[in-house]
This record gives sequence, C-alpha cells and structure tokens, in this order.
Amino acid sequence: MRLSFGLEHRQLQVQKLAPRMIQSMEILQLPLQELQERIEQELVENPALELQERDPTLPDEPEEEREDPREKDIAEKPLVVDEAHQNADDFERLLNLDREVPEYFDESTRRSSNRIEEDSERAHDVISNVQNRPESLQEHLLHQLGELEIDRETWSLCERIISTLDPKDGGYFRASLRDLLPPEAGAEQLQQAEKALDIIQHLDPPGIAARDLRECLLAQLSPDMDYYDELKTLISNHLEDLKDNRLPLIQRITGYSIETIKEAWEELRKLNPKPGAHFAEAFVPTVTPDVTVERTEDGHYKVIVDDSRTPTLHISKYYRERLASGTATAEEREYIKRKINAAQWLIESIEQRRNTLTKVSQAIVDHQTKFLESGPEFIEPLKMQQIADKVGVHVTTVSRAVDDKYIQTPRGIFPLKRFFVGGTKSEEGEDVAWDIIRIRLQEIVDKEDKTNPFSDDELVEELKKKGLVVARRTVTKYRQKMDIPSSRQRRDWSKTPAAAASNGNGS
Repeated sequence: MRLSFGLEHRQLQVQKLAPRMIQSMEILQLPLQELQERIEQELVENPALELQERDPTLPDEPEEEREDPREKDIAEKPLVVDEAHQNADDFERLLNLDREVPEYFDESTRRSSNRIEEDSERAHDVISNVQNRPESLQEHLLHQLGELEIDRETWSLCERIISTLDPKDGGYFRASLRDLLPPEAGAEQLQQAEKALDIIQHLDPPGIAARDLRECLLAQLSPDMDYYDELKTLISNHLEDLKDNRLPLIQRITGYSIETIKEAWEELRKLNPKPGAHFAEAFVPTVTPDVTVERTEDGHYKVIVDDSRTPTLHISKYYRERLASGTATAEEREYIKRKINAAQWLIESIEQRRNTLTKVSQAIVDHQTKFLESGPEFIEPLKMQQIADKVGVHVTTVSRAVDDKYIQTPRGIFPLKRFFVGGTKSEEGEDVAWDIIRIRLQEIVDKEDKTNPFSDDELVEELKKKGLVVARRTVTKYRQKMDIPSSRQRRDWSKTPAAAASNGNGS
C-alpha cells in the first residue's frame, strides 16, 4: 500500500438528510402519547408556537360540514423565511396568515372563569385518585423484623440480607453469607449470619429468602397439609423427575402409586415458587390506539386516525407582527425566523404523520379484511414491502408508521405490527400465515390421545393431513414458543397402568 500526503479531488455521492426530513421521520415514529409529550415540550421551548383550544361553550360542527384548513391551498404558497434577505413579501403573507386560514392560525379563544374552575377541579380529582405507592418487599420484611426482639448485630445482618432480595427474582437469597461479612469474620460470625437468614426465612411470605427452589417449597409445607409426607419426598428428591413427567421412575423409587403422585403433584402446584414476586411493581403501560377502524354502511372498513387527543397548534400572531413591524433588532429577527420555521416544520410534520398513518393503516385493513370479519385464523400473510408498494412510500416509512402504534378494531385493540405475518405454501399452493399453523398445531395437541401423544415427527404428519407442509424443526420451534411440552411431558401415565408397570425408567 502506497501512502501519499498530497491533495487530490474525488467526487463522492453522499446522502444527507435535511433537519426537516429528520424531524418528519421522528414525528411519524412517535405513538400518540409520546407525540403529546413532544408537543408539550415544543410548546415550552418555542415561544412562536401556541396552543389553540376550542371554546367548549360553542356548538360542535358536524364532522361532514367542518372545513379542514389543512385541505386549503397552503402548499402552493409555502412559507420560506430566507436567512440572507428580508423577504418583505413573505413577512407580509405571514402577518396575514390568520386571515387566510383562520382556523389554523387564529389566536386561542380566551377561557371563561367557569372553564378554568372546571379544569382545576378535574386536575384535583386526578391527583386525589392517584394510588399510593405499594409497600416494597424490603419494607414488608423490616416491619415484621421490628416486632421481634433481636440484638443489634443480628438486626444489622438481617438488614443486609433483606437488602439483597429482589422481588423480580421472586425474593430468593442469591448472595453468599460470607460476602455479607467482613473479610476477617470467623466461624462464629458466619453462624450468626445463618441465624439471621433463618429469622428472615420464617417471616411472611412463606418461602422468602430461600436459596433455591427446593428450600423455597419446603418452607411452605406444614404437617396439616394433605400429602405432607409425599410432598416432602417429591420436593426433596424428585423435582426434575416431575418436570420431565417421569412418574413411573418416581413410582419405582418411592413406592407411591401413579394416582398418589399425581394428586400430590396437584397439591405441589398450589405452592408459590416465587413468593416475593407479589411485591414487584408490575408496570402495565396504558395502550392508546392511534387508529380506529369503523365499518361503513356498505360493509367496508374505514380507518380514522385519532386527532382528538392531539392539540391544535398555530404560529404566534405576536411574533409575526414583531417581524413585520421592523422594530426588532437583527439578532431578534434571526431568533424569530428560526423559531417560526421550527414551529411550521412541527405543524407540517404532524399533518404528514396523520396522512401517512391513515394511508398505511387503510392499506393494512384492506389486506386483512378476513381477519376483521372472521377472526385470527383467517389472517393473511403480509410483508411491509407489500404495503410500501401499495401506498407508494419506502418500506422504512411503513416500519416507522406502524412502530409502537395500536389500532382499535371491532375485534379488539391490536398493535399494527400484528398484521404483518410471514407464511408458507399449502399443498394447493395457497399462502398460509404462520399464525394459522400455530392455531392448527394447538388444536392437534389438544385433541391427541394423552396416553400416546404425538412426537414432533407425528405432528408434522398431522399438519400435512390438514394441507400444511411444515418442516420438523419448525414444528419444534413453534411448540417451544407456545410452551407446549414434549410428547413425554404430555403423556398421562395414570391412564396407562400397564405401561407404567412395564416401563419403570420413564423413557
């Protein structure tokens, strides 16, 4: 390789996205709630952007009679603030925008005192209805610990142990007692730490601070329980055998009948393998549909983008007049130009988001009409490229449009991505979605003879009888994703006493 420090000319093609294009893509990708937050942030940061609220005392216009200012011929006269020249004509038009498109740029209606009072009461009700923070696992254990009479050093060790318990992990004690002690700690201090752990393990909930599943389940047993002795044996020695459904092996080792093992197993299932999980904060995000599907009188499905929760924005009349007055300094004019440009870009990006989301969603609904009419098993294979070709946009635009968006349909709320599914060919050459294969697979497993359940190879053959050609590895993958156990784990040994007696190894 020859190194050179000389100058040379090279012509390269580099694709660069303008800031306006970047903002438009960002706005398109935002779900409704995040779009609302973005608008609130822009309202705070950009004084040229203002919120227009409709006066609730005025009657609503019928939807079909309401004139949409966005349909006016604004595109023919785009607002472009020239950074290098005064552009008096542009500023004059900017000043008159409120007369050209009053609904889009008019000043907000002044709220009445009654409206202000109603909003205040509503905010107060929201605050009053906020739930208190639930008690944490650590707080729950420390409150119980405070009722016990223990010395200060043991209390300190208990606190350290409690601090390591993670409710998301079920409240298990995963640390080492040695690690909680000073390096120079001896056998006596280790014994005291064992005592502290034992104290915590006797607190509520039962099984808390266990070091493994066996210890957790054993801590929840009591002598007055049904099948207490059998449960103690099964938990201590046969958890893995139960997991793999090796009941004949357990029968041979313990002498328990298959029926006794199954009944004890049912009691075991009532125990809690993660006693601390109850204290984990379960965050369930609120799903707000961006799009709604309505069925028209002629039987077609029409997509409506929800604009009711999106504030109506307009450009401040004060700053437009400030620009046109000629009294602003050069620095002020530069600042106002920049803010007005940013405000208009945001308004147009929100409108473009609405248009793109409407077209993409309508194309999806048109393709998946059978799903809406007849249910999930009639979903059609669909790729994003198909929608991109139909709408006339790039496939990445479709991806951004459906990302984290939800649609309200007559069959419930679904993420838009739910309608994009892969597929395969049936024996007749028809496209079949993978969702349908999963449904058929579940049906076959539900109806199989549990004394002799289908292996994965046999499941392939059963699907083939239904006209679905699927590879064995695909069946295995979907079975595991659907949490369907293997054929050995699905086998019901209680209905095959002869097999259980002759097949002691459980294989």
